[in-house]
Amino acid sequence: MTVLDARALNRATLARQHLLRRSGTSTAEAVAHLCGLQAQEPQEPFVGLWSRLSGFEPGQLDDALTGRTVVRTHLMRRTVHLVTADDALAWRARHDTMLRQRVVGTYRRELAGIDLDEVAAAGRAVMADRQPRTMSQLVQAVEDRWPGPPRRVLGELLVAALVPMVQLPPRGLWHRSAGVRNLPLATWLERDIDPLPTGDGDPVGQQLLRRYLAAYGPAAGADLRAWCGLAGLPAAVKAAREELVVFRDERGRELFDLPDAPRPHPDTPAPVRFLPAFDNAILGYHDRGRVIDVPHLGLSVAGHRTVLVDGRVTATWAVRDHRLRISPLRALTAPEQEAVRAEAQGLATFLDEGIEHVQLDTES
Repeated sequence: MTVLDARALNRATLARQHLLRRSGTSTAEAVAHLCGLQAQEPQEPFVGLWSRLSGFEPGQLDDALTGRTVVRTHLMRRTVHLVTADDALAWRARHDTMLRQRVVGTYRRELAGIDLDEVAAAGRAVMADRQPRTMSQLVQAVEDRWPGPPRRVLGELLVAALVPMVQLPPRGLWHRSAGVRNLPLATWLERDIDPLPTGDGDPVGQQLLRRYLAAYGPAAGADLRAWCGLAGLPAAVKAAREELVVFRDERGRELFDLPDAPRPHPDTPAPVRFLPAFDNAILGYHDRGRVIDVPHLGLSVAGHRTVLVDGRVTATWAVRDHRLRISPLRALTAPEQEAVRAEAQGLATFLDEGIEHVQLDTES
C-alpha cells in the first residue's frame, strides 16, 4: 500500500482547496466544491474565496447570499457555515441528531428534563408566520413554557439545533455589520428539506464522503468525522469503499481517496496564500499536520488569520490602524519575504480598508 508523506498530503490538500493555483470557477461552484466555508466570523469567507478564485469580487458572494444560492446556517460541527442552498437542503436532515446532541451535551444540566420535540414544535409554530426573528425574539415567544433554562441556552437549542434556520442578509455581506435574523431554511428557500432516505448504506453519508474527499482527500475516517461532526459514517465508508483508492500516511493510518482526484508531486511549487480565520484547509482534518506544525496547532482554533508559505502555516496576519501586519513563525528567506509582501499587497487592495502599509515583523 502506497505511503503518502506529509508533503504529498500537503500538495494534495492545496490542489483540492484551490490553493495551489487560483480557480476560474464561480463563487457558488467554489462553495459547493469546498463543501461549505466556515463562517462564524462573517467577513472571513471573503478572504478565503479571494485566495482561491481568480478575479474574485466581494459582490459575487453578496449576490449569492441575497440571491439565495448560498446560505448561512448551522451545519458541520454545529458551526455556522456558508453552504449552497442545494447542499443545505440535502445535508441538513443527516446532521439533525448531531446538532441536537452537541447542544444538549454542552448544556446538559440546564436542559435536563426538557422534551426537545415539544420545544422544536413550539419554535416551528412561532416561525410559521414567515417573519424573521432574532434569537431573543424567538426565545421571548416560547420562554413562558420553559422558564427554567437560561434564555441563551434555549435560544441556541432552537436556532442551532431544533429548527433548521438561515441567518438572513445583510448578515455576512461585504463590509456590512448586522445582527443575526433567523428564518427557517425551507421558508427562505421555498423548498422542503430533503428527508433522510431509507435503506442500507447511508446514501447521504456516502455523498458527504465523496464530496469531502474531492475537497480534502486523501483522508482518514477520523478526518471525515472531525470535519462534519458526524460519528455514524462507517456504513457510508463501507458501502463506498470498493470505488475508493486506499493509501497510508507515515503513522500507518488508512487514507481513502477518489481514484481520479489530483495528487500532485510533492515537489510541486506552492505559492504564498493568505488564509482567513478558521479556514477549511486547516480545520477540515483531525490530523492537521499536513498544513500546520504541532507547536502552532492552537492558532487554528484561536481565530488567528494565517499565511501559507511553501504550503504550510508560517505566519499570522492582522489588520490594525491602517496596517497589514505579518508575524512570521519562523525566519523567512529573502525570496519568501518578497513573495509574502507581494501577495500581501494584493490582499490589502482587495480588503479595501484603507491599508497604508504592509509590515513584516522582521522589518524595522
